[in-house]
Amino acid sequence: MSGEIWKPDFPTETIMEGNVKLIVPKLKSFVKSRSEYAPSKAPVFYNPVMEFNRDLAVLALQAYQRTVNHEITVCELLAGCGAMGIRFAAEVKGVKKVVMADINERASKLARQNIELNNLVGRVTVEHEEANLLLSMHGAPHERFDVIDIDPFGSPVRYLDSAIRALRNHGLLAVTATDMAPLCGVHSKACIRKYGGKPLRTEYCHELAVRLLAGCLASTAARHDMGVEVVFSHSSDHYVRVYATIKYGAKKADDSIRNLGFMMHCFNCLHREASRENLTDGCGKCSECGSRLNYAGPLWLGRISDAPFCVLMEGESQHRLLKLGERIEGLLVSVEKESETLISYYVIDELCHILGLPVPSVKRVAEALKKEGFSAFLTHFDSRGIRSNAPAMMMGSILRGIAKEKREVLNNLGSKHVLHR
Repeated sequence: MSGEIWKPDFPTETIMEGNVKLIVPKLKSFVKSRSEYAPSKAPVFYNPVMEFNRDLAVLALQAYQRTVNHEITVCELLAGCGAMGIRFAAEVKGVKKVVMADINERASKLARQNIELNNLVGRVTVEHEEANLLLSMHGAPHERFDVIDIDPFGSPVRYLDSAIRALRNHGLLAVTATDMAPLCGVHSKACIRKYGGKPLRTEYCHELAVRLLAGCLASTAARHDMGVEVVFSHSSDHYVRVYATIKYGAKKADDSIRNLGFMMHCFNCLHREASRENLTDGCGKCSECGSRLNYAGPLWLGRISDAPFCVLMEGESQHRLLKLGERIEGLLVSVEKESETLISYYVIDELCHILGLPVPSVKRVAEALKKEGFSAFLTHFDSRGIRSNAPAMMMGSILRGIAKEKREVLNNLGSKHVLHR
């Protein structure tokens, strides 16, 4: 710290988030209409909606620290006002040092103020530096970090190569992507350019977004003879987030590459299946209805969360008073349960729309699936989604059966009403 006294030349307010006190831009002062995105208008970036993401990041870092069982060094790549990095230092036990960076001079100055406000001078430092340049300065063996967090506005791809080279063996990389339009298939060409994989506009596009991001991460790491293991991921609000450990070695890289493949999808009957074959020259016909298949990928076909890691995060959440604790616990329980399930999920509303059927409750569909001997898991990706090993045609048959049963009940009630009259 230079000891200089700097006063922000824009409206600010002091808030509490987690266990820390933060001086942040007064967002209401920077917008003229409700449609404007306040965080991007402020001279220093701060998004209060991402408190949920920061809460989960704190839990994930603590779970990681428990796993490696030694003091860790952390890099928070895009500091803004310093909220994430300061919370890491203040709330995660075993954090030895946090290095933050921001190319915005006012952001780095405000972050320094927040470090002083929370008595973290010495443990947390801020560099007024471009993110990739900072990471390049930490690429040497004894300069690398245990954890690197990349939480940008937009795509994280431009930072992945530098971040992977600045991570120690078995280090943790946490990556956020907010450019959901490319990842969910609205702008396919942009997704192919950035992430190296083709997206699809399906009802389970948010899971495909996670897998495209994880696949890009695995491909980037493999170029440096490193492999990845995804330990936690989620889709929330307007973004997807992936946490992966990086492991050195050509064999680890080869193992990761074997987890890359394609998701084949039929837009006629909603059949879907994973394939590790190269499908860029065409992927044939649907095995259920004979229609032409489309595909997404290459993307990550391996697991996108690790159940034991989720359990560690759940344990940490129960020992903390988090404002969004109930929502966090619900997410963690759901992610843990679906960690070993099949890729993709059915959205009941979408199937019923195609079949022209009334929409039943998710609970009723899950009960019917289990009765027929199929698995049924809820998914955090969509409150109306069910993961199941039932084929799409069988899902249609079950939904028709539920609709028929409901009609019979209503007819019986109608008959009783007429007799009563």
